[in-house]
Amino acid sequence: LAKLATACTAGNAAVASRSKDAKRLATATKRLGRKRGALLKRKRLAAKRAKSSPSGETRKALRTTVKELATTRSLLDKARAAKTANATELAALKAAQRRANAYAKAIVRAEKALG
Repeated sequence: LAKLATACTAGNAAVASRSKDAKRLATATKRLGRKRGALLKRKRLAAKRAKSSPSGETRKALRTTVKELATTRSLLDKARAAKTANATELAALKAAQRRANAYAKAIVRAEKALG
């Protein structure tokens, strides 16, 4: 019973830390997704400007936007992969935690019933 209580405590701590990571990853992917959308719009406008009046300044603006978009896209891909992996692990941890807590409660109820 002591080992089960230790397992329940460890499971609760693991779920809490993974949930915190999940929240952090969700905000990161949301932020990067919004940034990517803004950069795509900026790229479209910069390409239009560069086409209508091709000067060094407009080409440079387009080039920096494309570079920034590429880095944002790679960061977003990494964040999405981490988020997916974390979600899978969190689901497994929650299932194990529920099972352990239910088992501990059943044992306590059985002990009370037996006296």
